[in-house]
Amino acid sequence: SKMTVKAVKMGCTAPNVYSKVPDGGWGWTVAFAFFFVEALTYGIIKSFGVFFNDLMESFDETNSRISWIISICVFVQTFTAPLSTVLSNRFGHRLVVMAGGVLISTGMVIASFARSVVDMYITIGVISGLGYCLSFLPTVTILSQYFDKRRSLVTAVASTGECFAVFSFAPAITALKEQIGWRYSLLSVGVLQLSIVVCGSLLRPIIIKEQEEVKAQPPEEPTETKYMLENEQTRTSIESIDSGVEITTSPSNVPGKTKAEPKSEEPKEHVQILAENNSTPPEPKNKLLDFSVMRDYSFICYAFFGLFATLGFFAPSLYIIPLSLSLGIGKDHSAYILSAMAIAEVFGRISAGWVLNKKPIRKIYIELICVVLLSVALFAFPFASEFWGLMTCSIFFGFMLGTVAGTHIPLLAEDDVVGIEKMSSAAGVYVFIQSLAGLAGPPLAGVIVDTTQNYSSAFYSCAAGMVLGAVFLSLVRPCKVGSCHCSQQGMEESAVRAAPDLPDDFIEMDIGKGENAGKGENSG
Repeated sequence: SKMTVKAVKMGCTAPNVYSKVPDGGWGWTVAFAFFFVEALTYGIIKSFGVFFNDLMESFDETNSRISWIISICVFVQTFTAPLSTVLSNRFGHRLVVMAGGVLISTGMVIASFARSVVDMYITIGVISGLGYCLSFLPTVTILSQYFDKRRSLVTAVASTGECFAVFSFAPAITALKEQIGWRYSLLSVGVLQLSIVVCGSLLRPIIIKEQEEVKAQPPEEPTETKYMLENEQTRTSIESIDSGVEITTSPSNVPGKTKAEPKSEEPKEHVQILAENNSTPPEPKNKLLDFSVMRDYSFICYAFFGLFATLGFFAPSLYIIPLSLSLGIGKDHSAYILSAMAIAEVFGRISAGWVLNKKPIRKIYIELICVVLLSVALFAFPFASEFWGLMTCSIFFGFMLGTVAGTHIPLLAEDDVVGIEKMSSAAGVYVFIQSLAGLAGPPLAGVIVDTTQNYSSAFYSCAAGMVLGAVFLSLVRPCKVGSCHCSQQGMEESAVRAAPDLPDDFIEMDIGKGENAGKGENSG
């Protein structure tokens, strides 16, 4: 059966209503928007280092105090993830992303007039950091809703906008600074980030309405068939209300006319109203933030994986250049190493999306293999003693980092973790937990480096965190299987306990029907 679109085209403001996940359609426009949102959020954050020397000279501050600008920004971005989820569920993804774009641009523009580093903490760290959260998370969430079979591949390819932004923005901003200075360059970046509002306007809501049969058919639902076989006289009363839309055994839910007037037209109209009302999912929308995911052991293990794996994401980008300089490698060659890492990350993201798009495949196991290889890459850095050794480790690390960084959030939509229905709330809680490692990771590695006076120790600590992440990731699938078995057993036990009670309802209905029939005969 081909997928059908039930919504009337009313421009970019109307929601898209599909009979099933489209795996394309307007989703390609959403993927295009996500590419630029990635470039204008994480791409700018990773390119912000070009301003470090200018800020140290202008404010007469140390490198560590300037680096707190981005640390605070990243922390606010991840710490406020649940707020992003609540606002998205309340006001919609489009409005939240557009508001985030305004906040990002406002923070950057005001920062260009800052007179102290504390002003930068507030403008870029807090204001823009909140905007980054409101822009990125809702975009990746709604993109996952538009795709099913191609979700991994599309998300991975679209997420490469961050990598391409590092290539283009860093040299462009550097050249711009030489012409107009760092303040006007920062102002230009803020104005450019205002285009996130345009990207947000393209995020049309999506509603999945399964096609429902409203024809009166012989009831074949397993729960009803069992009871009808036990009491054949109740068949007519059940058929009058059964359409495959609403199944109930409570007399309070049975239409009043179905006992004495088993007409076919009125029940059909009633059923159609039920189908129309039940086709829209009002209940999930009422939950602004579903914390029930915290009772899911598979999600808890996946959240701990994200917590510890985040410790290993930042080490090479922060310490690869200091490590190479300590080995006597020149600044130019050190920059080549970082560029090669970024190029490899692009190929890693695309490759991971292509592999995870294959069917049938257990995606959680592929992710586990990538995390293990990423741990190996981190352990390999301290053993490199010259340029080509570091280059090899950087390329390997960049490729494996791309496979994990581009897929770990979209994998929340897989049934092995929480599923697409709870992805919005799960992503907010997941990124919130990651924020703890994002804030504590860089200072912890800095303390280790200061204590050992060796940059290699930072890579060892991050590799240890990645190994712990792999351990928790390996427990996700067993926890999900175990919880499914427990829930299935609970449903079977409850069905067995409820079975003797339900026929009594039907008997009462038939008694009433028999009494009505008897009265009719007496009157005749």
